[in-house]
Amino acid sequence: MTGIDEASLHALVVHGDRATVVGPGLRREVELAALPALAGEVQARGRPRWVWWDAASAAGPLVGAGVHLARCWDVAEAHRLLAGGWRADPGAALAFARGEPLPPEPVDRPSAATLFDDEEPSEAPDPRNSPELLLETARRQLALLGPVSPRAVATATSESAAALLAVELGTDGLPVDRSALEDLITEAAGPRPVSSADDVALRRRRDADVLRHVPGRESTDLRNPAQVRALLAAVGVVVPDTRKHRLQAYRHVHPVVDALLGWRKAERIATTYGWHWMDTHVGADDRLRGAWTACDGAAGRMTAQGGLHNLPAALRPAIAAHPGHVLVRADLGQVEPRVLAAVSGDERFAAAAAADDLYAPVAAALGVERHVAKVAVLAAMYGQTSGAAGQALERMERSYPTAMAHLRHAYEAGLRGQPVHTFGGRLVRTGWGEAGAGGGSGIPDGADGAGAEGAALRAARGRFARNAVIQGAAAELFKSWAATVRAGLRDLDAEIVLCLHDELLVHVRREQAARAREVVERSLGASARWWAGSDRVRFVADTAVVHRWSEAGH
Repeated sequence: MTGIDEASLHALVVHGDRATVVGPGLRREVELAALPALAGEVQARGRPRWVWWDAASAAGPLVGAGVHLARCWDVAEAHRLLAGGWRADPGAALAFARGEPLPPEPVDRPSAATLFDDEEPSEAPDPRNSPELLLETARRQLALLGPVSPRAVATATSESAAALLAVELGTDGLPVDRSALEDLITEAAGPRPVSSADDVALRRRRDADVLRHVPGRESTDLRNPAQVRALLAAVGVVVPDTRKHRLQAYRHVHPVVDALLGWRKAERIATTYGWHWMDTHVGADDRLRGAWTACDGAAGRMTAQGGLHNLPAALRPAIAAHPGHVLVRADLGQVEPRVLAAVSGDERFAAAAAADDLYAPVAAALGVERHVAKVAVLAAMYGQTSGAAGQALERMERSYPTAMAHLRHAYEAGLRGQPVHTFGGRLVRTGWGEAGAGGGSGIPDGADGAGAEGAALRAARGRFARNAVIQGAAAELFKSWAATVRAGLRDLDAEIVLCLHDELLVHVRREQAARAREVVERSLGASARWWAGSDRVRFVADTAVVHRWSEAGH
């Protein structure tokens, strides 16, 4: 995979209202306001790879000033690849790179000493403000990543690009049709309340639309699951919980069920995506903003705040291109099964991925209908073993033994509480107690005890590990694709405005839409070859040019 020219490394450290840039033959400290000019000067002389402790703290001032940064090395993201988990402060990254014990996690301390301070201040240098320690850490990371995997250094570069993209996403925001958003919130949750009493009245009105179907139960608190179950039982609907999928099976039994499902949608918008949410996250420029991260601390998926990753379908028509622009929407198709074909090296499964619909040739190989084949493939990755899935899995074992062995090895590692590596070299820890983790499966250690509880916890860790090697690899492919698209859009006055799991949204001027779509589609083939190292597995995307996000179909 691609190597890194260490002569291109330029450290960028932001400390307070000043910044320091260090590179070959260069050491400059400037006021933060002068950093964009200095960065432009450095980039005019060559192709630097900017090195920072993390993109959020260092790249933000440049992104906010409109400076385009082409290449970078994010020490925090490289550390998460190497060490697993979420923690990636400079002290931890430096210590790990040196092979030293990790220091205590940093805590905010008062800027001035007080009479109650008993401890002597630490004499250890604070790496956050040292470009020399930053460059040392990056170089050590490069040396450590090489033996992990042939792809690990390349993965670190795309993860770094994704961290930079996360800063841009948070700065630029997602375009919104404010008028449409106001109408949709009003339709679902009622008009903007003018007082707390008005808010209470609107809430009671939403509740009344449900409770009118069950006379005598008007005092039921619809936000209390136990009371809702009692209300449902009174009309003959007995359920163990009130989850959406559970209730949908009873829509024909009594009209209160349908009303309750509609209430859930309206209540979610009113309480989570209502007027306060809009006022908080939609700016005067009609852009929806939230903080983004390039890695969730587990298998490495991008995440966002501000509702950007969980926006209800009812509000998606309000995500719309601004005047003179369109949205290019692209969604990877059947990406996780195709990733399984790539990472496992199963030639027969890779051959199935050549089809537009991967499940059709799998169904033929298994001798089952397409929907059963889909259940079998998903069950293999997510752990379902009962019913039709269990029977189809036996055929999967015979037809695609290499792919199934790849999943089984990850599962067995998880059972033992051992970490696993993704295709790109990310260390994924399967428990809490491992040194330096700071994240992982979320399944506590101590799961090796006897009895059903211990067995269930071990099985949960096994399922997490099996999922992680596929979801983590899919996240790596997606981020390399997003980074390639970002680079290709450089001359089109276009920007990526959303990265949602396997989906990209690009905002572009209408006259450049065809070229932007071509960049998105071409970039998938290029990034897939770069990520997988071959064309053996075909990856596909559904791409469309639309005005509103909802027009693309989901």
